This record gives sequence, structure tokens and C-alpha cells, in this order.
Amino acid sequence: MTCNFPNQIANRNFLSPVGFKFTLAKEPKVSFFCNSSRIPDINLGTAVQPSYLKDVDVPGDKLSYGDFSLRFLVDENLENYMAIHNWLTGLAYPETAEQFKNLTTNEDLGVRDFQEQFSDGSLHILNSNFRDVAIVKFKDLFPVYLTSLEFEASDTDINYFTAEATFKYTVYNILASDNRTPL
Repeated sequence: MTCNFPNQIANRNFLSPVGFKFTLAKEPKVSFFCNSSRIPDINLGTAVQPSYLKDVDVPGDKLSYGDFSLRFLVDENLENYMAIHNWLTGLAYPETAEQFKNLTTNEDLGVRDFQEQFSDGSLHILNSNFRDVAIVKFKDLFPVYLTSLEFEASDTDINYFTAEATFKYTVYNILASDNRTPL
């Protein structure tokens, strides 16, 4: 005899905070050593509807998204750290305009493409079997912050470097594991 309870949760396993992976289309070297991330906050603005008794808050029409932060282990050759560093300096071109030109030139096609300053990214949420449960798709990511690396010769224990990068983006969507349908 099967008892069907449609209002009950079918899977009673809890989501693990270590079950994730991140992929960045533009810089795959950053993805490999990712050890901390979070789904950013989302906030709906409100409008005030005046009333003679009390002003009433009503749902607004604009969403604001929090920044996307990512912490990753820095590899020995600084490849993943420099990928974000060079992306940042290419966006801001602090020395010459050539830095921005190099960032926005598609190497495969040899033409300027201003979309090269952005990259899409995906945060894969994994279940207890390390299979995708959901995929958070970020559109048009670009870095706005990269932590410093502090070298200290007097440390007795070796603590490997981690760096944190913060990104702005246009929008994110949470999709089912098929990467197409909304969750």
C-alpha cells in the first residue's frame, strides 16, 4: 500500500554547505580551486501607497542583487590570481588604453568585442552524491575587487593562500539540474 502525501517533502536529506562547484566561462583556472561561495541576496524594492490613515508598503518593480563573492585557493604559479588581476586591470586600464584593447579583443577572431569584458558563470549546487541539484547562472559577470596576498616569513605553519574576488553582474537565475528549466 502506497501512501501519497503531496504536501510533504519527498527528500529529507539536508543540503550540505560543501556541495558546490563554480565555473567561470572566461577564466576556467579560477574555477578549479574555488573553496567558498554563496548565492547572493536579492531584494525587492517597495513603493509607498499613501492613505489618510497609514501609508502602506506595496511591492515595487525593481530587484537589486547583492554582489557575488568567491574565495579560491591561489595556485603556486599565481595563474588563477593573475587571471582575475589582469581582468581587473584590463577593465580599468591604469597605465595605457592598450590594456583595455587587449581585454576586449577576441583572440580567436582577432576583432574587438566589448562583450569580452564580461563572462557568464555558474554555481552548481550539489546533493549528497555530488550531482547537480540546481545551477545558479550569472549573466555578464565582471570583477570589482580582488584581495591582497600577504607574505609573512615568520609564520611557522604553512597556510596556503586564499584570495577573494567580488563580482558584479546583470542578473542570476536558479535553474534545475538540466540547466534549462527554472527550479
